[in-house]
Amino acid sequence: MRIGNHSLVSEIVLVGHTRSLEMQLVLFLVFSVFYVTGVLGNLLIVLTVISDCHLHSPMYFLLANLSFIDMWVSSIAAPKMISDLFKERKVISFQGCIAQMFFIHVIGGTERFNMAFDRYVAICRPLHYLTIMNFRTCILLLVAAWAIGIIHSLIQLVFVVNLPFCGPNEVDSFYCDLPRFIRLACTDTYRLELMITANSGFISLGTFFILIISYIFILVTVWQHSSGGLSKALSTLSAHTSVVVLFFGPCIFVYSWPFPTVPVDKFLAIFDVIITPFLNPAIYTFRNKEMKIAMRRIFSQVLSFRKFF
Repeated sequence: MRIGNHSLVSEIVLVGHTRSLEMQLVLFLVFSVFYVTGVLGNLLIVLTVISDCHLHSPMYFLLANLSFIDMWVSSIAAPKMISDLFKERKVISFQGCIAQMFFIHVIGGTERFNMAFDRYVAICRPLHYLTIMNFRTCILLLVAAWAIGIIHSLIQLVFVVNLPFCGPNEVDSFYCDLPRFIRLACTDTYRLELMITANSGFISLGTFFILIISYIFILVTVWQHSSGGLSKALSTLSAHTSVVVLFFGPCIFVYSWPFPTVPVDKFLAIFDVIITPFLNPAIYTFRNKEMKIAMRRIFSQVLSFRKFF
């Protein structure tokens, strides 16, 4: 993609969260802890699945892929957001802003498709899960998910990069957000906003409802076959549902709600950027018995190796 020469704006000013020094310190500590813990937790999952042969199965392959995606989700915007907290003037280059939006939508589109397909097979075809979700299918799913993410992002940005930007250049957010970014263009963007709503908003809304309906289907199935297992299934699915709501809720609100509400948008965006990648390892993986055993096995091997030297 080539950015048009008719754009006079060379940098984008990000408003950020607050100008209060006390709040900046609090946010710096909170965001740093969530970001570092989330990245290390997801990295631990990826390394555990790769190094432990007992976890070389389709389910753990997909969990490792989800953790890999979550590392990128938080790393696209969070480091700059944290470093900008104490800066008087928060800016990002025009090209950097385009790149940030591109990768945000690539990763977001990839994660939506990956979650939706895997949950559909696990819930609606449970007896055929291992047959359908073999390693060949997982590789195809991975390639398809990334291809859909890239296409989803390019469809939007191919129109955005050629818009004329002649000022103003201030975005009331802590990262380059596509709906707010296109409103800076010196032209009518009504049709483009509708396209973005259809592309990002309705896809997020549709995937969200598919996942929620799937979880309801699982509860009904468990209730019909085993009333004793209902409480356990309800506990597990409530945790999964909370992550789905936290991930898709901000996307649906930002890209489907026609009226801009800056404080709410910023608050919800934090969940997508930092909170959800932090929660995914704890809910999807660290509660898994086999994963915990594998991690203990790896830690024991590391300790034995250190004692040897």
